[in-house]
Amino acid sequence: MSEVSKPAGSLVIIGGALRYNNHEVWQRIVELSGGKGAKIAVFPTASRNPQKTNYTVNALNEQGAEAIAIPVAVKNRDVDYRKAVYDPQLLAQVRECNGVFFTGGDQSYITQALYAESGGHTPMLDVIWEIYRQGGVVAGTSAGAAIMSTTMFRHPPDILDVMKFGVHWGREINRGLGFIGPDFFVDQHFLVRGRLGRSLVIMQTIGYKLGFGIDENTALVVQNDEAEVIGDQGVLVMDLSEAYDDPKIPEFNLDGIRLSYLGKGDRYHLQTQKISLSQIKLNGDKIDPNDPYFQPYMSGDRFYPDLLAHSVLDDLLAHLIDSQQQEAIALAFNPLSSDRKACLGFKFTFWKGQDSLGYYTGALGVTSYTVLNIYAAVKPIQMKPVLYDELKSP
Repeated sequence: MSEVSKPAGSLVIIGGALRYNNHEVWQRIVELSGGKGAKIAVFPTASRNPQKTNYTVNALNEQGAEAIAIPVAVKNRDVDYRKAVYDPQLLAQVRECNGVFFTGGDQSYITQALYAESGGHTPMLDVIWEIYRQGGVVAGTSAGAAIMSTTMFRHPPDILDVMKFGVHWGREINRGLGFIGPDFFVDQHFLVRGRLGRSLVIMQTIGYKLGFGIDENTALVVQNDEAEVIGDQGVLVMDLSEAYDDPKIPEFNLDGIRLSYLGKGDRYHLQTQKISLSQIKLNGDKIDPNDPYFQPYMSGDRFYPDLLAHSVLDDLLAHLIDSQQQEAIALAFNPLSSDRKACLGFKFTFWKGQDSLGYYTGALGVTSYTVLNIYAAVKPIQMKPVLYDELKSP
């Protein structure tokens, strides 16, 4: 069976920074692995200090699992990972598990350890795929989320540099483990670290039409062609099925992007690309900016000078859907560059369409929006040599 064949198992893809007290996510991993007594293999493969795996093992065991640390890690001082992935005892230990968890760190360490030098699977990777195909769970946080795609960021530079200079195979990007299949790209720490720009670049370069940007302390649970958002924040769905660029412009540019922000309990259907709202959202306020009786909650027009900053994008989407503002502009550039010459930046334009909708609830204890079908374009711009001058006293 090939890697792109439909496995019977589930994925729990975590955007990073998973808190110890996020019982919903930890518990879901254990439940999908078989419930109380479930054996889960924890791979600290991506970690720069793989000896410290107690955090993950303890969090899973608190939910009733029997988690064990598997010493397969590039930075492991005591066990050679190149031998460990062929070790019959370790292979048998993992084969007895019904769940696998990849910790965070450097995702290139995971592929370095689990792919053979020839490029094929090591026996350990075959066992992990076997667990997944037979109905088990593959979970991962941060680096463990990045490897879910067939193509992943390897050593990405600054996000703005990705947008300026693109990505190249074997350098910024490389082969992932591909558990989610070839049709979806996955990025992590997404909203907190402002990663929309870099995801659009890799999706355009590789040819992905669909992508998930998963925020921190949040998971996307993929099971039976359905993906559910659980945890603290949300997931951005990036749809490039109708996106296009202008080949006359040498710099990165893209138009016709469609974005939807899903919150806790919302679901995305992988085959049909349809979205199902959680009942708690359906019981809340529906926001239809095309309704002639629309009464927005937010006022004023906002401009966003730094789309790459902490959690700017989710604020932008919420304000745009729940205000009279029809179009929002955001910039991506480096205002601290030591180069005083005019520099390359990017202008993001977001706008509402006829199918744009929002849903709001306060029942989750925080301000919570679901935003559907916001459209976007990215174009290169030339920034002025001097952004501002300080006022001087008379």
